[in-house]
Amino acid sequence: MAHELTLEEIEKFQQDYQQNKQNKIAELAVVNNGVQKASFNSEGIRDLNRTFSIEIPTDNVTDQKQSGRCWLFAALNVLRHKFAKQYHAKNFTFSQSYLFFWDRIERANIFFNHILETADKPVDDRTVHFYLQAPDTDGGQWHMAISLIRKYGLVPTYAQDESFTANNTAAFNQALNMKLREDGLVLRKLAQEGKEAEIEQKRQEFLSEVYRMAVIAFGQPVHKFDLEFKDDDGNYKLDQNLTPLDFFHNYFEDDLDDYVVLFNAPDHEYDKLYAFPFEDNVEGGSPIRFLNTNIENLKEAAIKQLKDGETIWFGCDVGKQSDRQKGILAADLYETDTVFNIETKLSKKERLETGASGSTHAMTLVGVDVVDGKPRQWKVENSWGTKVGEKGYFVMDDKWFDEYLFKVVVKKQYLPEKLVKIAEGEATPVPCWDSMA
Repeated sequence: MAHELTLEEIEKFQQDYQQNKQNKIAELAVVNNGVQKASFNSEGIRDLNRTFSIEIPTDNVTDQKQSGRCWLFAALNVLRHKFAKQYHAKNFTFSQSYLFFWDRIERANIFFNHILETADKPVDDRTVHFYLQAPDTDGGQWHMAISLIRKYGLVPTYAQDESFTANNTAAFNQALNMKLREDGLVLRKLAQEGKEAEIEQKRQEFLSEVYRMAVIAFGQPVHKFDLEFKDDDGNYKLDQNLTPLDFFHNYFEDDLDDYVVLFNAPDHEYDKLYAFPFEDNVEGGSPIRFLNTNIENLKEAAIKQLKDGETIWFGCDVGKQSDRQKGILAADLYETDTVFNIETKLSKKERLETGASGSTHAMTLVGVDVVDGKPRQWKVENSWGTKVGEKGYFVMDDKWFDEYLFKVVVKKQYLPEKLVKIAEGEATPVPCWDSMA
């Protein structure tokens, strides 16, 4: 039933407010300091001491700057830590810009595929609208990085360094998205008219134009380079005239199929494999799949993998209960309910169902503090440079892990056999508007 707000009601609200003097104290605190400063709960972080019983030796952090490439940075951080362990070169880094270039081309191609597949649907169809709303974005998933690495290989940072546009993607994304939408409408019309030959001609024309835009924005992708570095002991290494795929195949074991993305979405059935075909970025690449399970399975697998000296890609809702400058992720960091004299009780399940929370950022787990067999806090390597956190590293309390961490990428060997069988089975596809996306 509709309700019209009356002036008498508003007067009553004002009277209710003025009757409690604590409201004025809260008002002054928030008006002059903002909600977060006024509600900062120092008691909620007393136990976070940045000491970890299990910790992988890492050093410098990367910086995605003004871009949404966290998924790619986190994936390459996992690989560079593996490289560091094997070749004793912990500050060796890989070029995000190189793979980001190819991601733009591949996403344009798969966008055209999606547009043609849905050409028989009206433009305001929910799926068509999803594709046209954001044909190209910075964001991504673990499997998207894997697809790019397997197809295009790896490049050291010095061989293809960051461009201005790679670090500041907004203007390029706006231009590319405008072009892709226009191209998509052209292809839809040709498909509806049954003009197959013209479709392929236009597709090639459009992809060539996207390639041109990407080269202008990011520079030509490197084809060959010399691998040259000194390890942590000062030993010199030179391997000349490598292609990016040579580098990947010669210096890494391709065990990428051994990894599983464990997801914790209480609004979906547990111990079930889900597929997200609308988020795939490479046609013929690794399909995006999540194995949804309870949070304890994520923790147990993550601890086992960290104990074996391998870091972990994870996705979370980084904007919730976090202090960027201090590098703190703590579930009780802000007492906003206390400040506003309200009580909010949305569960993780309800936050997903209502869109109040979701996976917004990817980082790397590099340590955990286990006390009496239980994790107490986690060490996080971020990709926001050294000026945030403790030289770029964050600390996460275990309650925050429960509430705001959604997925971890772990090897099958750290999973119970039941979950391995599910991970290797058939996946149930979900629609593009699903809360897990």
